[in-house]
Amino acid sequence: MFKNLFGKKEKDVDKTLEIKSPMNGSYVPLEDIPDPVFAEKMMGEGFGIDPSHGEVVAPVDGVIMQVFPTNHAIGIKTDNGVEVLIHIGLETVAMEGKGFEGFVSEGDRIEVGDKLVTFDIDLVKEEANSTISPVIITNSDELASFDIQSVSDTVKGETVVVRTAVK
Repeated sequence: MFKNLFGKKEKDVDKTLEIKSPMNGSYVPLEDIPDPVFAEKMMGEGFGIDPSHGEVVAPVDGVIMQVFPTNHAIGIKTDNGVEVLIHIGLETVAMEGKGFEGFVSEGDRIEVGDKLVTFDIDLVKEEANSTISPVIITNSDELASFDIQSVSDTVKGETVVVRTAVK
């Protein structure tokens, strides 16, 4: 009964979502990411970006749900419940935050294009396994559709990489 009095009604929430690239760079199919946890979709559907610059922006509107202490990964929840994880590089947790600077905190409301993290791309190339950065829908089982768009080079906050919808 009170659902109708407070907040958005379920039918008012847009079930479709465009996920834009969080970085300038090149699109990498999920299956081509050189890490089986991501490539085999153990964490969910998604894609990768091989960044050309060290800045990460919000690929969706939503709320910051998690900022890893090392700033190498950020979790965002959209208004329609899609959970998006951005993981900068592979095996970057071992860098213990060196070369990463965060600009958001848990609970922050963000919009597409807002700066989330900057990182030293040369340091990541030197110390991590790869600069390829997975963008994963961690609750993929909640999706009704997941459509990768035909893209190659990406512009942060502008290039639509995925169109999806929740059930």
